[in-house]
Amino acid sequence: MSIQNRLLLAYALIFSIVYFLSSLLVYILPRNQMLAEIDGDLYSLAYELVNSAVVEDESGLIQIPVSQDLATPETASTLITIVNSEGHVVAQSSNLGRQNQLLDPNGLGTEDIYRIVQYRESLLRVLSIPFYDSDQQLIGHIQVARLLDNYEIFNRVLNRALLISIGAAITSLIVLAVLTSSLFRPLEDIATVARQITRADDLSRRVPHSNRTDEIGDLARAFNQTLERLERLFRSQQRFLADVSHELRTPLTSVRGNLDLMRRFGEYDAESMLVIQDEMERMSRLLGDLLLLARADTGGLPLRHEPVELDNILFEVYRQVSRIAKPVAVELTAVDQATILGDEDRLKQLLLNLVDNGIKYTQPGGAVRLSLAKDGGWAQLTVSDTGIGIPAEDLPHIFDRFYRVDKARGRAQGGSGLGLAIAKWIVQAHGGGIKVESVVGEGTTFVVTLPLYQAPGLLGRRNGEPDEVEIKTRPGLRTLRRGQPTNGKET
Repeated sequence: MSIQNRLLLAYALIFSIVYFLSSLLVYILPRNQMLAEIDGDLYSLAYELVNSAVVEDESGLIQIPVSQDLATPETASTLITIVNSEGHVVAQSSNLGRQNQLLDPNGLGTEDIYRIVQYRESLLRVLSIPFYDSDQQLIGHIQVARLLDNYEIFNRVLNRALLISIGAAITSLIVLAVLTSSLFRPLEDIATVARQITRADDLSRRVPHSNRTDEIGDLARAFNQTLERLERLFRSQQRFLADVSHELRTPLTSVRGNLDLMRRFGEYDAESMLVIQDEMERMSRLLGDLLLLARADTGGLPLRHEPVELDNILFEVYRQVSRIAKPVAVELTAVDQATILGDEDRLKQLLLNLVDNGIKYTQPGGAVRLSLAKDGGWAQLTVSDTGIGIPAEDLPHIFDRFYRVDKARGRAQGGSGLGLAIAKWIVQAHGGGIKVESVVGEGTTFVVTLPLYQAPGLLGRRNGEPDEVEIKTRPGLRTLRRGQPTNGKET
C-alpha cells in the first residue's frame, strides 16, 4: 500500500473514531441532562404532595391539601393524578378534564417508578410514588407527569443535526481524499522523472516543482542539486579517464617507438634509452599522483596532526629548490614564525607543487617569491611568480585534475595536471583554504591560509618581546627574527 493510501486510511480512521465519539456524547449528554431536569421537577412536585397531610375518610376518599396553584394547574405541561389503594382515580389536575384515567397503569408499585408513556398524541414522563398512612399502610399512589413535547422537538432537531454532520463528515472525507491525492501528485511526478532519468542515463534532466516554497519544493531543489553534482562528477570521471588514457598513451608510444628503433637497428642506443627512462619516470610520477588522489578520495590516506613549524618547512623547500640549476630565481621575502597542526611531509609536498608550478610557467629571468605571515589566527603562505599568468576563464578550473591552461606546453614540460589538485586537497585536509589571483602577462599569486596552533607555553609571552626562531637548517643554528626579510639569500 502506498504512503498516500496509508495516510488517507489513517486520517479517515482517526476522523471516524473522533466523529463517532463526539457525536455520541453530543447526542446522549443533552438528552440525559434534559430528562434529568424533568425527573427532578417531577420528584420535587410528587414529594411535596406526599409530604402534605394525607387523610383518608370513612368513605375511602383521600384528602390532600394542595396549594391553589397546584389545585388547578393550567400550565398544560404538568399533570397530576391521585389513585387510591384499589387503583381508582380519586383526584386529578384540571388540565386532565373529566377523564378518570391513570397516567401510568403499570406504575402502581411499591417503589418510585419513572416511565415514558403514550398519552393521546403526546409522550409523558410519569413518576409514580406510593404513599402511606401513619400506620405505614398503603393508601394510594400519586402520579405526576410532564409533557415531553419540547423534549421530542429537541430530539428531532438533534437527529437532523446529526444527519447534517454525517453528510459533512462524508464530504470532508471526500475532500481529504482529493487533497491527499493532489498533495502527493508532485511526489509522483518527481518519482516519474527520476525513473526516466535512470532509464535514459540522462543526468542533464531535472525534476519539476523546484519553484515551490514548501517541503516538496525543498525536496525537488535538493534532488536537482544532487543531480547537478552527480552530472559534474560523471563528466569529471569521463574527462579523468580520457586524460589518464591520453597521458599514459603518450609516454607508452614514445617508449614503443624507441624500442622499435633499437630492435630494427639491432644495437644499443643511449639516446633512446634516456628517452625511455624519462618517459618511465614520468609515468611513475603520474601513477604516484593518481594513487595519492585515489587514496585521498576514499579516505585511505591518513594524515598526521602534529605541531609543525611552517617557517622551517618553507626554508627547507627554499634550500631544496635553490640547489637546482634553473633560469628562474626563487626568493624568500618576509618570513614569520608560524606553527600549525598538520603533516610535515604533505605540507612540504604542497609547497613544492606550488613552487614547481611557478617555475614551469615563469619565463627565464623571472622570479618566484615565497613569504609567510600571520593574520589573526591564520598562517598565510604566499607563492607568487612573474610568469605568463592565467586567463580569467581558466581560473575556476585550475584545481581540476588534468586541467592545463596550455596543454601542449604543460605536457612538454613534464607536467601531469595533478599538482594543483593535490595541493588543494592537502590544504583542505589541514582545515585551510587556497585562492589564486592572476593577470595575464604579469604573473600569478597563490595564497594558502592555514589555522595556527598555539602551544600552551607561548600563551603567556609578553607584548613587545621579540621572537626568535632557531632553525636547524645545517650544522649549526640559524636565527631569524619575526618579520625579517631574507632578500632571497641564506645567512
